[in-house]
Amino acid sequence: MKRILIIALALVSLQAIAQEKKGKQNKGNRGQEMMNLPAEDIATIQTKKMTLFLDLNKSQQEKIQKINLENATKRKEMMAERKAKKESGEAKKPTPEQRLEMENARLDHKIAMKAKMKDILNEDQYVKWEKSLAKKGKKGKDRKKGMKKDSRKEKE
Repeated sequence: MKRILIIALALVSLQAIAQEKKGKQNKGNRGQEMMNLPAEDIATIQTKKMTLFLDLNKSQQEKIQKINLENATKRKEMMAERKAKKESGEAKKPTPEQRLEMENARLDHKIAMKAKMKDILNEDQYVKWEKSLAKKGKKGKDRKKGMKKDSRKEKE
């Protein structure tokens, strides 16, 4: 009787572990699937999510749709460029000057995006949008920390 109970317990715990890994793998694929969509679809999805979250009106939706489409198109171009460099073997680590230039461009884009959103959204919507950005940023940092911990475990 004890043996059957121990075997059953072992099978249940193994099943739980297997399901946990499966769930983590699917999360990574979701982002990849999103990147395979055309820029227009990505922009539409982002706009609809923002509409639900911020309760946007029609004119706000149209303006944000344009911004999201510009961003998605730019992101797609940059990804295609990086992929082409990687496949051709030209991909190299950026120099400190190039890193600084890329970081400045990223921050300039972020500032411009905030200014555009401030013009489009009302005060309450803007505050809610900024809080969501801060939450996403914190989530990204936490995810990076987790990746660093995982890579250290793999090395050991």
